[in-house]
Amino acid sequence: MSADIGGRRFVWGSRTYVMGIVNVTPDSFSGDGLGKDAEAAVAQGLRMVGEGADMVDVGGESTRPGHVPVTTAEEIARVDSVVRRLANEAGVPVSIDTYKEEVAELAVAAGATIVNDVWGLTRSPAIADLAARRGCALVVMHNQDGTDYSGDLLDEIKRFLAEAASRAVAAGVPREKVMVDPGIGFGKTADHNWEVMQRLDELKELGHPILIGTSRKSFIGKLLDLPASDRLEGTAATVVAAVLRGADIVRVHDVLQMARAVRVADRMR
Repeated sequence: MSADIGGRRFVWGSRTYVMGIVNVTPDSFSGDGLGKDAEAAVAQGLRMVGEGADMVDVGGESTRPGHVPVTTAEEIARVDSVVRRLANEAGVPVSIDTYKEEVAELAVAAGATIVNDVWGLTRSPAIADLAARRGCALVVMHNQDGTDYSGDLLDEIKRFLAEAASRAVAAGVPREKVMVDPGIGFGKTADHNWEVMQRLDELKELGHPILIGTSRKSFIGKLLDLPASDRLEGTAATVVAAVLRGADIVRVHDVLQMARAVRVADRMR
């Protein structure tokens, strides 16, 4: 199965692709937020491409626990010029990390060819229509308020993702352009996150490319008792584990090191 995204062909299953994270926020959990510094954000994105990123994901609102929501206008102001310049200069697909239809619409107009919706179309269902209309790829991520699950964790995650993916396909997004993300760190305890990692290969049943983002997250920090800035090795371990369990895309902050880890893990796989 393959997909043409942003002028590039991605052959799912041939290797694992790397998505670099560009946070145009002042309050990223990982400590890498660049605030409104568009020049720094563009430079970071271009550097990531040079380090091996196959795509870059631009976000203008932190989604860390306890984050302060920003207005749509503020989010657009943060990401618009960054998306526009990266789309023109990076030579790889640019993703917009948002759950707001208006932000996604303007980012796509600026050149984004992937919409990464951390609420899996539950907050803005019309994002599916936007992606279909504009020929974009779409990431649907599992998320929920709270960490309570009434049944089996992976069964509930799969059910959520299957519904979101079906909604996207019904809207007209090609199946191979709909990626599913189990949402590590979103609506889950640390133990939940480890269980998702252990059972990640079960998501293959959905028949969609799998994207996963473990980079610098708190479940690693809790295990190692380390701050976000010192979780490189822990992140690498989870990235390798994800590749060996069938991930198609890993979303990371430290592109150079993780691209190397992915290359080794792909060879083992």
